[in-house]
Amino acid sequence: MTQLTPGQPVPDLDLPLTIDARFELSKQQPEAFTMLVFYRGKHCPICRKYLTELSGKLDQFTDKGINVFAVSMDSPERAAVSHEEWDTGDVPLAHSLSEDKAREWGLYISEKRDGSEEPDIFSEPGLFLVKPDGTLHFAVVQNAPFTRPDLDDLLSGISFTLDKDYPTRGTLS
Repeated sequence: MTQLTPGQPVPDLDLPLTIDARFELSKQQPEAFTMLVFYRGKHCPICRKYLTELSGKLDQFTDKGINVFAVSMDSPERAAVSHEEWDTGDVPLAHSLSEDKAREWGLYISEKRDGSEEPDIFSEPGLFLVKPDGTLHFAVVQNAPFTRPDLDDLLSGISFTLDKDYPTRGTLS
């Protein structure tokens, strides 16, 4: 499994969105960060809850100069269901992430449990803040769906980082 190094360039992403557009990480020009919330997919009720919470705080992130995107390995059809049935508001949902690209980002990969609605293969959660220059500022990667980063804590940390010009940490990993 790849581990991304803070302060170093991240892999590019070029993925379709559920709104019939494309997300290209290299073309993002955020004031502060691009935030990527990798989620497990349509089958995950915890993901649904987290993205719903995120949609309710989206303005707080965008007010800080952060472009927010949710990303999954879901097929276009599964992503469309999430788009239609989940309360994700204006959070853009990117889909069709390949297993190879998920591994480049250091995400854990799981396989379908017998009798579940899970796809054959999917990534576990991760959350990344990418600086405007395409380097990694912050990363959380999980091997299970539980205990996501608290969004209020994240907003507070981002405020501190921006107010104090706090540096990227973990660069000697």
